[in-house]
Amino acid sequence: MSLPTPELHTARLRLRPFADDDAAPLYALHSDPQVLRYWDSPPWTEPARAQRFLATCRRIEEEGTGARLAVERDSDGAFVGWCGLIEWNPDFRSAVLCYVFDREVWGRGYATETVRGLLRWGFETLDLNRVRADVDTRNGASARVLEKLGFVREGTLREDCVVDGDVSDSWVYGLLRREWHPVEGAGGGAVSQLP
Repeated sequence: MSLPTPELHTARLRLRPFADDDAAPLYALHSDPQVLRYWDSPPWTEPARAQRFLATCRRIEEEGTGARLAVERDSDGAFVGWCGLIEWNPDFRSAVLCYVFDREVWGRGYATETVRGLLRWGFETLDLNRVRADVDTRNGASARVLEKLGFVREGTLREDCVVDGDVSDSWVYGLLRREWHPVEGAGGGAVSQLP
């Protein structure tokens, strides 16, 4: 059963299915060591990685196991990052949240706005009961985004990742349907979905 990737709109952003011409900005994003500092894999060093990422996006959509969406700014159409709900389990009504943004837009509320829009789609359209997110314990900014949206830190995975020889711990966050409170306005809480 496939899971069509939606197109979602927030106050300032458009979340949409990836296109082939996203390969160059996607590679630029994932080859930036500062952006990937707390990611679970090293920065990309070959442009072909972007093509493999796009192929994986199509595969998870076809398999119905999740959706990854490009995030672009409405004002100028600039690619600013991506987000996703992956490992979707319709029986357990659960999924895993992921997102990454270009450092040029850090601190502008785009991550919060994006995740709020994606959560609305997940809880209202996919009928999720639980969303999980894992965050490197050194990544305070990402932890603040999740906590602002109501996620609860549930535990620590000790020495969870080893990336380029660097061992790190991860915090596990969870958000349950009954704890989710969509907020209209401020920071783009309102979301519209195209058919």
